[in-house]
Amino acid sequence: MTMDPAHGTIGGEEADQLDVQKNNFADMSGNSQPAQEPRRVNNDPRANKQKGNQPRRDRRDVHGWVVLDKPIGMTSTQAVAVLKRLFNAKRAGHAGTLDPLASGGLPIALGEATKTVPFVMDGRKRYRFTVCWGEERDTDDIEGRATATSDQRPTREAIEALLPRFTGVIQQIPPRYSAIKVQGERAYDLARDGEIVELAPRPVEIHRLNLVDQPDSDRAVFEAECGKGTYVRALARDMGRILGTYGHICALRRTLVGPFGENDMIPLDQLEALCDRAASGEGSLADALMPVETALDDIPALAVTRADAARLHRGQAVLLRGRDAPTCSGTVYVTVAGRLLALAEVGNGEIIPKRVFNLTGLTASADRNERN
Repeated sequence: MTMDPAHGTIGGEEADQLDVQKNNFADMSGNSQPAQEPRRVNNDPRANKQKGNQPRRDRRDVHGWVVLDKPIGMTSTQAVAVLKRLFNAKRAGHAGTLDPLASGGLPIALGEATKTVPFVMDGRKRYRFTVCWGEERDTDDIEGRATATSDQRPTREAIEALLPRFTGVIQQIPPRYSAIKVQGERAYDLARDGEIVELAPRPVEIHRLNLVDQPDSDRAVFEAECGKGTYVRALARDMGRILGTYGHICALRRTLVGPFGENDMIPLDQLEALCDRAASGEGSLADALMPVETALDDIPALAVTRADAARLHRGQAVLLRGRDAPTCSGTVYVTVAGRLLALAEVGNGEIIPKRVFNLTGLTASADRNERN
């Protein structure tokens, strides 16, 4: 789901690459960028020390994934900053914005894991969300201004009969308050300035949409599993219109992002407690990390010899020889002695490295590697 940071709305939609680029964590080519910190100029000789004359800690290399169970009220940018501080990590970024008023899975990549962000973003997302009937809002969520109201309320039978129209590949008009560009400007900026924003419909894929609860006539709870670019806010808006009433998102939780599900999520308070124990020598931050290659679970793995690994590490292609040469083609991740080495393309009888990993530093514990 994406966040409109200038408006702070619940989007409920799968965060596409436009939104990640907007937050400066991953560009359209899939290159993750480290979270930037403000640069300060200070000529005070004491500037290199913190309070209490304690030397400032140097950032360190930390590589892996942490799937934060993001609490309501925290932005995705704030979450990345908190984890970067807790791990004292040099680089961090997230794989799909989650709005402040939403909770659930926010995969945060540390170090070399930022190179695998696009693979997570391309995966399926699952949401549990509540639609409030009888009112449409300009943002299509609870934060917006009411634009239309109705006294009509849909029955359970009417809702369930409608759901097949919203599964499979459908044409969806994104919300006016979205990060889509219109003549070089974000749609939410234009809408906020009072301009009429007309966005073209685009194809999205919704793999599953179920009604799971109807607490009362005003609310209905759904689960949706969808592909990249789907706006759950738009689902609520469009279902409300067809049902003869209006609707908007009033609660949302993300339960799946690519390979990361609810069992992988860790609440912020537990993560902070783990960091406190690690600081006192009673544990290790490695226990909170998932391996970098967890994001690559849909990609074939290819093991190579140390000699071939040395060539790939230098950016040189490796010829495939003999009967034992792999028959796969396309994108693979390469390992040597069980350790992630590179992302590569296999074709025309050779392995061509595309992204090489340098996993020197703190990585996931051996126990986490075995579980993955």
